[in-house]
Amino acid sequence: MLDYNPGRMVDFLEIKGGKRLSGTVTVSGAKNAALPMLMATLLTSEECTLSNIPNLLDVDLTLGLLEHFGAEVNYFGSTIKVKTPKLKATEASYSLVKALRASFWVLGPLLARGRAARVALPGGDAIGTRPVDIHLQALTKMGADISLKHGVVFASAPNGLRPIEIDFHFASVGATHQVMMAAALTPGTTVIRGAAREPEIVALAEMLTQMGALIEGAGSSVVSITGRESLDGCNIKMIGDRIEAGTFLLAGLITRGEVEVKGFNPDHLGEFISILLDMGAILSPRENGLLIKQESSIKPIKIRTDIFPGFATDLQAPLMAALCLARGESQIEESIFEGRFGHVQELARMGANIEVHDRMATIMGVNSLSAAPVEAKDIRGGASLVLASLAADGVSRIFEIDHLRRGYANLEAKLSGLGAEIGCKPEEIEDAIAIGC
Repeated sequence: MLDYNPGRMVDFLEIKGGKRLSGTVTVSGAKNAALPMLMATLLTSEECTLSNIPNLLDVDLTLGLLEHFGAEVNYFGSTIKVKTPKLKATEASYSLVKALRASFWVLGPLLARGRAARVALPGGDAIGTRPVDIHLQALTKMGADISLKHGVVFASAPNGLRPIEIDFHFASVGATHQVMMAAALTPGTTVIRGAAREPEIVALAEMLTQMGALIEGAGSSVVSITGRESLDGCNIKMIGDRIEAGTFLLAGLITRGEVEVKGFNPDHLGEFISILLDMGAILSPRENGLLIKQESSIKPIKIRTDIFPGFATDLQAPLMAALCLARGESQIEESIFEGRFGHVQELARMGANIEVHDRMATIMGVNSLSAAPVEAKDIRGGASLVLASLAADGVSRIFEIDHLRRGYANLEAKLSGLGAEIGCKPEEIEDAIAIGC
């Protein structure tokens, strides 16, 4: 439930639904690539230039973290220059990392360059357990002395890290990022088997290669990293955000519109392309993007989230919003994060008919959704409520939109450009508290 604090102002999104979206939208740079790539700048004393960086709260948090470690950060619109001549700290306290789970990925760079680190266990979205044991086991095998006390990871490698061969029991994106960064500044060849295959892994590999490491196999399940004693600077353009692209494609689908989404590689969507086609969407390739049309009723489907190139868990909640209006019964099995159904109760407030048993959600399509005050529980859950609101009858209000600010840059402007009636408004909390818990 929202904390009752009379007089405090809260921002909410107000969306008038029922409008057919049309036009062109360009996605921002990929958040899930930008965060590890910004952290990788700690591996060198030279300047790194990263362009097409998304304007997101999570990016701001990451840059603040880098500055804490001694980075000099300069902004030029969507281009950021980062230089860390010397590490001024090797500790990331809970106050620094609690809002951003990915902040834990600084452990590898700090160990590789500073040979010591103290990093609090991460916070972030409440979408289920995301253990860091794979990270710690890998770094221990690389020669780090690691202990866990009072929620803080204490790590040291006074003699430096060593190259290893390791088998991941789960294709963890974060652990793959972590080991790649640490190995890039560790002379010798490290091999990861069972590595994550996501496009963001390939993007980080390209950056580390430009910095002087030799990386082979990125995008496959076996990645080889030959590191160096020191790394150079780099000049990198961020890939387009595939999750944002998928969300805008769904906006076209759920409103039966015609939307061209630009600024990304459609191959990065993996199985999601087939899912949209199975739902009745008409997709046409465009330069650096896709055009989606939805001229008929949404067809029900049965799917399962999976590691890339399977159906991305980050698109599960947005897709569920669209399936609420399908003609028939759909099922989504969440195989990645067991707690990622927090948006279900909010969609139900809008008239959705969804049942959840363990990791399986069954969605019985309804004829229409109705506007309601709802609350974003996490980034992608918030996106699902935006999509539902775009299609709903009436005016919806979405609260706790800081989550959306973490994952979607300039969301209102982009949707307005497609014809949506959407705006951010402040309101006294007494007027909003009725949305309940």
